[in-house]
Amino acid sequence: MHFTTRRFLTLGEVKMPQTPMQSQLYDRDFNLWIDDTVAKLKAYQFDQLDLENLIEEIEALARRDKREMRSRLRVLLSHLLKRGYVSSPDNFRGWEITIRDQRTELRDLLRQSPSLRNYFVEAFDEIWQDVLLEVEEDYAATEFPDACPFPYDVDALLSERFWEGD
Repeated sequence: MHFTTRRFLTLGEVKMPQTPMQSQLYDRDFNLWIDDTVAKLKAYQFDQLDLENLIEEIEALARRDKREMRSRLRVLLSHLLKRGYVSSPDNFRGWEITIRDQRTELRDLLRQSPSLRNYFVEAFDEIWQDVLLEVEEDYAATEFPDACPFPYDVDALLSERFWEGD
């Protein structure tokens, strides 16, 4: 029985010339570029990778997840405020469904990328201030608290029914 030892190169050892064809493929057919890049990665053909665009795309993935988390947290806080403070029983069910849906999506996102919990906490105050301004504008007759009435604990925010006891 003969085993082949595969030697992995460090980034310093890999020479990554950017060929015009690699960059052109990225610009011409993004999906084909992805298929080609994945095939090269699986074949350990690191010297043939379009590193510049690959790095850009990986960084974009991180930004996308943060944007999604911010957007969903914004919707969640807005609907928690409306459900807890706006006296409009005809809207309660719709707000509660939106709260449930946003919580589910946020839990899924955090399960997939647990490190986003840190960003969740980091971004919370800024998002809270934005949401508060929006709901105060939309519901001028309703008095909302200046300080966030919800816990900064991610798990509690994604599970507790703060409006119960109405």
